[in-house]
Amino acid sequence: MRESVPAKAAEAKLKVEFQKRGEELENLAKKLKATAEKYEKDAPLLSESDRVVRQREITELDQAFKRKQRSYNEDVNQRQNEEIASLVERAQKVIKQIAEAEKIDLVLQDSVYHSARIDITDKVLKALSK
Repeated sequence: MRESVPAKAAEAKLKVEFQKRGEELENLAKKLKATAEKYEKDAPLLSESDRVVRQREITELDQAFKRKQRSYNEDVNQRQNEEIASLVERAQKVIKQIAEAEKIDLVLQDSVYHSARIDITDKVLKALSK
């Protein structure tokens, strides 16, 4: 199902939806890294008060980054779950329609062995692609 057209479309939709926030997060990470590296380089030359100020700045940047990263990850996970739920619901409807049309009494997600004659996977994927 992950390779189905709707699943790939949902994945592309999420990528576009979260692209800007992902880039902002990357930029913040780069800024944090650059600030920390500059501090490490300049630390021996700084006064005690300047060191404290720069350390505080790095700590605040780090906290902001972690907060935004956590929020981003939570939002991505929530949207992925929503898209998966929508896709699963749609797949269940399609499976039910095919099972009723072909008078199939039982549909299993996985099996140890099955004949290609009774496998409806391709039919389901084709119907989902419409």
